[in-house]
Amino acid sequence: MTTDAEIDVFEEHRPVLMGVAYRMLGRVADAEDVVQEAWLRWSAADRAEVREPRAYLVRVTTRLAIDRLRQVKARGEAYVGPWLPEPYVTDFGDTVPDTAERAVLADSVSLAVLVVLESLSPLERAVFVLREAFGYPYADIAAMLDRGEPAVRQLAGRARRHVDERRPRYEVDPAQRRDLTERFLAAAAEGDLVGLMEMLAPDVRLVGDSGGKSKAPLRILESADNVGRFLIAVAGKAVPEMSFRFLELNGGPAVLILSGDTPDSVFQVDVSAGRIRSVYIVRNPDKLRSLASA
Repeated sequence: MTTDAEIDVFEEHRPVLMGVAYRMLGRVADAEDVVQEAWLRWSAADRAEVREPRAYLVRVTTRLAIDRLRQVKARGEAYVGPWLPEPYVTDFGDTVPDTAERAVLADSVSLAVLVVLESLSPLERAVFVLREAFGYPYADIAAMLDRGEPAVRQLAGRARRHVDERRPRYEVDPAQRRDLTERFLAAAAEGDLVGLMEMLAPDVRLVGDSGGKSKAPLRILESADNVGRFLIAVAGKAVPEMSFRFLELNGGPAVLILSGDTPDSVFQVDVSAGRIRSVYIVRNPDKLRSLASA
């Protein structure tokens, strides 16, 4: 029987476990399933063999996430239109007081980085997440994955090069992103194409994820003219009982659009040199359910 103290230990580490699982899978429901399975392993574990609870729990969670990711890749499910990770509420609050550490955590969970991580192998992704997001030493990662340290270093180097080559470089100043997001929404709502174009970088990209279950572009839109005109057209189509609120999602400010009490879409932008470089819109209802009570 699991004692109250053992439950408390697991709950203490749950945020880290969820952070690992989500960065591995990019799906909140899958991450929650993995953490629940980790709880079952923890509750049944021989305490004499658990010298360090956090290391044990992270190891179990990582291995479960690798297995889940391999299953997803093996199924090779076709996705309609561009794919984005499921929006994930991140509120580091006072748990991460160090500004540099907050920036690393925010970057590692950003939509842009998670899209790139989808192209890594499950092992490369695990090493990248444990090393880059959580700062684990190579020796500890090797023990978690039952791999030699030289092999882990090779995996880490390959994953880092892959991510560095493919991920765009953005500024992470949350105040600037929030300001541009607010002005962006106001201009779109007012049909102010000129004002909107002033905020968009010439090579801005708009990625819309609907999974074919709601209206969104089935391809990535590029250029300020295409993105601006699309946003003005969309803003002119009213959402019934529309309201919106700001949330911190995937390490940065985002806007949740509601139709009554039902999440309709999530908007988030990435910023560089004072202009919007990417616009992300998630409208797949399956990816918005977890935000109903956010």
